[in-house]
Amino acid sequence: MELFEVRERTPVLIEQLTAVWESSVRATHLFLPEEEILVIKAYVPQALAEVPRLVVLAGSGHVPAAFMGVAGERLEMLFVAAPKRGQGLGGRLLRYGVEVCGVRELTVNEQNPQARSFYEHMGFRSFRRTDRDEQGRPYPLLYMRLNGSN
Repeated sequence: MELFEVRERTPVLIEQLTAVWESSVRATHLFLPEEEILVIKAYVPQALAEVPRLVVLAGSGHVPAAFMGVAGERLEMLFVAAPKRGQGLGGRLLRYGVEVCGVRELTVNEQNPQARSFYEHMGFRSFRRTDRDEQGRPYPLLYMRLNGSN
């Protein structure tokens, strides 16, 4: 797998990353009803276009298998295609995020225990909880910081 920071966000790449997002969400966000997934999916291309740093892990033919988006010291998104889960791609991305991009904070859905456990395993600790997500939907969020960060 090749890890690279995206320089040009082509329509094809945005489409590929949206497919990775959807595959990942369907495998991990079991609390989301179908209609909610479709509503959120409509915003994914815009989020991918606007996040300041976009890092991709791609296999043969440069087909993305995982990606993350970073803004300042915040991990804004990290998704691994369902068939590629459990192969260390998320850890590889997050280590790059911490070591190269300076990631120190992130937000995770409380109802996604796999992601929460992953981030805790990678050294992040919860410091705040909300009852609703940032769009006001009834999905509690945990705000996490890298252990030792202020």
